[in-house]
Amino acid sequence: MAQKTLPTDVPVEDFLAGLDARRASEGGELVALFRDVTGEEPVMWGPSIIGFGEYEYTYASGHSGVWPKAGFSPRKAELSLYGLQTAEGAIELLDRLGPHRRGVDCVYVRRLDAIDRDVLRELVALSWKHYSSH
Repeated sequence: MAQKTLPTDVPVEDFLAGLDARRASEGGELVALFRDVTGEEPVMWGPSIIGFGEYEYTYASGHSGVWPKAGFSPRKAELSLYGLQTAEGAIELLDRLGPHRRGVDCVYVRRLDAIDRDVLRELVALSWKHYSSH
């Protein structure tokens, strides 16, 4: 089966401009934070994920693909932050992040202004280092 979510040529700024004012502002703030931590420029992955860098993965089933090393999606109800739970030490940082919920690979945040940005910065850096070493 072909991978569904891949990098696109859609400008991140165009995507953010189509969001409501709060999500567009939060998205812009996250782009700046992720860009600063990773040193990478943002790229749209599929219709709604903003990713930084990429890595290749292969599951035990043989399925393989590429995915952003760091990324997020400013969805209507919540911000989805990808890959922040995997690295050693991430769970301890998540405990200090502020209000959020955890999925399999996502951290969901309702409001960016409710979480600790310094902890988020540490999480992104930890995740970036983890995925850059694989």
